[in-house]
Amino acid sequence: MVLAKTDTVAGLPVLKNEPLSNYTFTKTGGPADMLGFPESVAQVQTFVDYANENDVPLTVIGNASNLIVKDGGIKGLVIILTHMKNIEIKGTQVRAAAGARIIDTADTAAAAGLSGLEFAAGIPGSVGGAVFMNAGAYGGEIKDCISGIDVISRAGELHSYHGSEMHFAYRHSVVQETDEIVLGATFDLKPGDKNSIRSEMDHLNELRAAKQPLEYPSCGSVFKRPVGHFVGPMIQEAGLQGHIIGGAQISKKHAGFIVNINHATATDYMDMIHYVQKHVKAKFDVDLEPEVRIIGDEPKKAR
Repeated sequence: MVLAKTDTVAGLPVLKNEPLSNYTFTKTGGPADMLGFPESVAQVQTFVDYANENDVPLTVIGNASNLIVKDGGIKGLVIILTHMKNIEIKGTQVRAAAGARIIDTADTAAAAGLSGLEFAAGIPGSVGGAVFMNAGAYGGEIKDCISGIDVISRAGELHSYHGSEMHFAYRHSVVQETDEIVLGATFDLKPGDKNSIRSEMDHLNELRAAKQPLEYPSCGSVFKRPVGHFVGPMIQEAGLQGHIIGGAQISKKHAGFIVNINHATATDYMDMIHYVQKHVKAKFDVDLEPEVRIIGDEPKKAR
């Protein structure tokens, strides 16, 4: 039986057998059995309830910028939250829905003369993803400015955290432990000069453009920074920079990035990650841990 391209789940539209390579920043990834785009908290709740009532696996994706979806795709229901992108200013607070880009959130704050999110000016992820992994850049992290987080549990229960309850650490938050779904976040910021805030953000974006291979599809920094080491220089010293597997390459511009230069597959990315881990371990006795989130199934092997 061939499934129709479009269908509905609990009255909400979904795509069936939709390639997730259409949405990931690496331009790789197998299909989702069902893919939905909730536009409100109520619709997220509907999808969560459907998954529970029908014993269907549920996977949640934000902006898919720091994500590798394996070539076998994802079974069950996948929801992408990028249609939930409302951003509001209330005094010195910025309230953003989970699917809003953190870049847009920082821009909104800057336009209102609010300082504290400048570090996020070039981070391509969603607010939900940024909270999930305590995203950071150029000396700032989400934990430094967040005051409240709204989530929904896998059982469909709504809950709020204060920022201090989130157990933020390097690329870590409590929702990685609880498996709750981030619905939105509130950032506590400080009044500042609009021109100075914008100038700082422009400066950081110039640094990013100069140092990072933004001209190619990638998932950003692939590995977490080990204590006492820097990933890029280790990869360079191991003689790996520029190495190619399939269509994936260790960036010649920044060795901490793996870029898609020629129709790479997620398997190419995974093979490259393992290749780098093996060689860095051999040369430096350092275990590199992926920062990128890796989900999905392995592709079926040809008989």
